[in-house]
Amino acid sequence: MIEDVDGNIFLDFNAGVAVCALGHGHPEIAEVISKQAREFVHISGTDYYYPHQTELAEKLVQVTPGDFAKKVHYCNSGAEAMEAALKAAIYSTGRQKFIAFRGAFHGRTFGTLSLTASRAAQRRGFGPQALDVTHVPYANPIRFPLERREGEGVGRRVARYIEQTIFKTTVAPEDCAAIVVEPVQGEGGYVVPDGDFLPELRRICDEHGIVLIVDEVQSGMGRTGKLWAVEHFGVVPDIMCMAKAIGGGLPLGVTLAREDLMRWHVGAHASTFGGNPVAIAAAMKTFEILERGVMKNAAEMGVYMMDRLRELKDKHRSIVDVRGLGLMIGVEFARDPKTLEPWSELRDKIVVECFNRGLVIQGAGESSIRFSPPLIIGREQADFAIDTLDAAVETSLK
Repeated sequence: MIEDVDGNIFLDFNAGVAVCALGHGHPEIAEVISKQAREFVHISGTDYYYPHQTELAEKLVQVTPGDFAKKVHYCNSGAEAMEAALKAAIYSTGRQKFIAFRGAFHGRTFGTLSLTASRAAQRRGFGPQALDVTHVPYANPIRFPLERREGEGVGRRVARYIEQTIFKTTVAPEDCAAIVVEPVQGEGGYVVPDGDFLPELRRICDEHGIVLIVDEVQSGMGRTGKLWAVEHFGVVPDIMCMAKAIGGGLPLGVTLAREDLMRWHVGAHASTFGGNPVAIAAAMKTFEILERGVMKNAAEMGVYMMDRLRELKDKHRSIVDVRGLGLMIGVEFARDPKTLEPWSELRDKIVVECFNRGLVIQGAGESSIRFSPPLIIGREQADFAIDTLDAAVETSLK
């Protein structure tokens, strides 16, 4: 719950764009932040080792996919985590080119902006892109631009497009440093890909010595009902990027890579504030709380919310899709359920109408609403959110 300057109370189903996974002002998080701030705030892990960084690194090595040796780099945000991943891929492979996906969001720094392709406004006015990136369609089950063979899933079609078109016309596989992907697209509309998509990308990377970079900045830390969204697809990435919820509300980014991909020379990469003790204390407590059953709650409440949202889909013709994993849920609006023409104006009106009724939600993609509530919500709060959305749709259509 949040309160504005006029004393109005809102139910927050945005959670600071999936940052506040345990809600606002969680007492245990607040306590460890206060305690750590009194003891030790900063000395810079670039120059000194301190046990906080090692403790979290050991935890991350244990709870991330892959039983190989790993290295951890700390920074302050998702964009910085992705920048480190890009540098590691170029450095370790000696290659310069990347493949990313339409609808992707990986940050707004110059390197990550080359990957980002969710809105033209994010690139407008900043000149040529810094990196050589080729964008291909994401495996979006309801809006997919490529023709498919009979019985061919969208994931395999993307793979065929990369192998038969991109590799032959644009990016030779021996020049491709990495394929960069969100296991569930965030800013692109909370799009859950077909199950064959990520395994197909893993196969392509394995066959051509390409690094698979998975962006778990928005989808990680239990949001999908599993600690990492990539776990739903049985795929082990070479590099994972994390941020948002991992810091318990404080700025913290992490790049975790196969050890052999991060053997760079001393001074090649660093971060003054990355992995500061206060943020790490909050991160360790966040992991502890998530493992007490919060992720199970996210999975169960996600099923409950999607069941109820699908009832709204049957009621409102303008709702054409409900998709999600755990409490990472997208609701798609369109002018016509057959043509699926995006209805951005309606979506925007609904977001404002929900706010006026005491519910904080946010848009995503061209015409979707995202639900990314704290993972601790209960049925009463879920019901309020869905009932409010129902009323907001009716009002906005008048």
